[in-house]
Amino acid sequence: MGFKCGIVGLPNVGKSTLFNALTQTAAAEAANYPFCTIEPNVGEVGVPDERLEKLAAIGKSQTIIPTRLTFVDIAGLVRGASQGEGLGNQFLSHIREVDAVAYVLRCFEDGDITHVEGRIDPAADADTVETELMLADLDSLERRRLPLEKRAKTGDKEAKVTLAIIDKVLPLLRDGKPARLTEISNDDRKVFDQLQLLTAKPVLYVCNVDEASAGDGNAFSQTVAERANAEGAQYVVISAKIESELSGLDPEEQQAFLEELGLEEPGLNRLIRAGYKLLDLVTYFTVGPKEARAWTIEDGTKAPQAAGVIHTDFEKGFIRAETIAYDDYVGLGGETGAKEAGKMRLEGKDYQVKDGDVMHFRFAN
Repeated sequence: MGFKCGIVGLPNVGKSTLFNALTQTAAAEAANYPFCTIEPNVGEVGVPDERLEKLAAIGKSQTIIPTRLTFVDIAGLVRGASQGEGLGNQFLSHIREVDAVAYVLRCFEDGDITHVEGRIDPAADADTVETELMLADLDSLERRRLPLEKRAKTGDKEAKVTLAIIDKVLPLLRDGKPARLTEISNDDRKVFDQLQLLTAKPVLYVCNVDEASAGDGNAFSQTVAERANAEGAQYVVISAKIESELSGLDPEEQQAFLEELGLEEPGLNRLIRAGYKLLDLVTYFTVGPKEARAWTIEDGTKAPQAAGVIHTDFEKGFIRAETIAYDDYVGLGGETGAKEAGKMRLEGKDYQVKDGDVMHFRFAN
C-alpha cells in the first residue's frame, strides 16, 4: 500500500539509532517474512499483530504474512532548514513524500553525547522541528497566493476554492500554529491535501529515554506526554539503546533480555503500531491453508476497494465479500464453526470493512 512514516529529529537525539534498530529487526525477520530495504534510508517493517498468529493456527495456514509499514529516516533537520541550512531543501522534499511524521525527541541526559542546542528540553526540540516546517509551509503558501488571486479574479472556480483554503491556513501559520489545526470540510479536504503542507501531516512524538526509564518514562517524557495530550496527538516512550541491543538478538534471547528489564515487548512494536494508528489504518485478514495474511486499508474503505488491495481484478469484478468478525472466527473455531453459527455475512459494495474482519472475496473474471 505504500504508507510511509517519516522519522525526523535534531542531531544527536537517537533518530538514526532508532531507525537502524527498526531496519535490523526487520532484516532479522526476513527468514520468515518478505522484507526489503528500498534505499539505505527506507525500511519496511511488519506490523506486529497477535491476531494473525491465532488465525493462522485455527486455519492451519502454512505461511504467515503480516501487513507492512514503511519508515523513512529523513536527515538534514537543523535550525534554519526551511531557509536551506544543512540539507534543507533535500530534507523538505523528503518530508513531503511521507504520510505522517514521527518526531524523535531526546529525553535522556548523557554528558558524552552533545545536544545541538546545548540543553535537554524535548518540548523546545519539538518547537524547533515544528517551526522549521511551519516556516516552509508559510513560504510555500505566500508564493502561491498572488498567482491564485489573479486567476480567481478572472472567475477561475478552482483558484477561488484553493485561495479560500489558503486564506484559512495562513493566519494559523503566522500565529505559530501548524496547518493540521485548520478546520477543513470534507468537500475541501482533497484541495487541502493537494497543497502538500508539511505541518498538515499527523504527528507522533517519540520520547527517546534512558534504559532505566524505558518502562514508565521520566520527567522529560512527561512534558512531551502533556503536550501530545493537549494537541490530541500520540506519543511513544522508547529507549533507542535498548532497541539497538535487542535488534542483534534472536527471539529467545530477546524475550529473556526484556524480562530482565521488566518490559513486556520491544518498544519498536509500540512505535510501529502507533505509526499505523496515526495513519488511520485498519487491518483485515485472509485465511487459508496456504497462508494467513494481513492487509492494510484506510479506515472507512469499502469492500470493493479493500479487495483491490489484493488485486485490481478483485475490485473490478467484485460481487460480494464473505465476512466473519475476528472474535467470531476465533471463538467459533474458524470458518466452518462461524458458518454453522450463522456468523458469516455476505457483504455488498457499500460495506465499510472493519478492523479485524476475516474476508473471502467473490468476483467475476
